[in-house]
Amino acid sequence: MSSNISDQNVRSRRPLHNKDEITANSSESDESKEYTQIKAKTSQTSSTPESAVSKSLSFVLLVGIFTASIGFLYLIYTSLPELDQDEKVHIKLPTSIEDAKQLGKVLTKYRKGYYIQVLSAYCLCYIFLQTFAIPGSIFLSIISGYLFPVYTALILVCTCSAVGATFCYAITSLIGRKIVIKYFPEKVESWCKQVDHHREHLLNYIIFLRITPFLPNWFINIASPVINVDLFPFTLGTFIGVAPPSFFAIQTGTTLYEMTESTSNFTWSKVAFLGILAVLSLLPVLFKKKLRSRLE
Repeated sequence: MSSNISDQNVRSRRPLHNKDEITANSSESDESKEYTQIKAKTSQTSSTPESAVSKSLSFVLLVGIFTASIGFLYLIYTSLPELDQDEKVHIKLPTSIEDAKQLGKVLTKYRKGYYIQVLSAYCLCYIFLQTFAIPGSIFLSIISGYLFPVYTALILVCTCSAVGATFCYAITSLIGRKIVIKYFPEKVESWCKQVDHHREHLLNYIIFLRITPFLPNWFINIASPVINVDLFPFTLGTFIGVAPPSFFAIQTGTTLYEMTESTSNFTWSKVAFLGILAVLSLLPVLFKKKLRSRLE
C-alpha cells in the first residue's frame, strides 16, 4: 500500500510539459523532416538496378538535350549571311562587356535583313545558357539593348529567363536530385527551411530572391525541384523577379549602342547615366544584411 502511494507521489511530482514548448519543438522538427525525407528517398533509390538504368537513361537524355540545343544554335548560325572574317571572330558567347559590345554591333548590322534569324539566335542562346546554368546571360541582356527597343527587350529577357529556368528545373527534377544533395547539402538544407517558412507566400519569396543577391540564380534553378518548390510560382516568380535587374542591363546596352553608333551622340550625360545604373544595380548588394534581417 505504501509503495503504491509513493509511486503516485513520484508521478504527481513529474513536471508537466508546456504546451507551447511541445508545439515549438514539433514545428522545429517538422522543418527539418522534409529535407531528411528527400535525402533518404534519394539514397534508397540509388542502389537499386532500376535506378541505375533510370540514371543511365537520364544521362543519355541530358546529353541529347544538350546536343540538340547545340544543333539548333548551329542551324541558326548557318542561316545567317556570309560574314566577314573580322565579324566571325565576334560570333561567340560573350564573357565581358567588350565581347557583348562587339557581338551587338555585328548582330545590329544584320538585324534588318535577317530579323527572324537574329531574334531566334538570341532567344536560343539565352535559353541555352539558362537551361544548363552557364554564365553569361547578363551580357546577352546587355546585347538586347543593342538589338531591340527597351520594352521589347525586357519581355524577351524575362520570357527567355523563365523558359530556360523551367527547363533547368525539369532536368534537375528528372536526373539531378542526388547530385544537388551530394554537392550542396548545407545550402539545400538551409534553403529548405527558408522555403518552409515562406511556403504560404512562395511566389513573393521567389520574386524577392530573383531581385536580390542572396542566392545565385543557377542554384535556385537546380535546387527548387529538390525541395519541392511548385513549378507555377517558380516560373512566374522568375519571369517577374528578373525584370528589375534585367532592365538595368538593357538600359546599359541601349546607352552603349547610342554612344558607339555615332561619335556625335557621345555625351558626358550618357556616361553619367551609365554610372547611375551601375550604382543602382549595386543597391541590393549594399543593403544585403538589412534585407536578409527583414526577410527572416
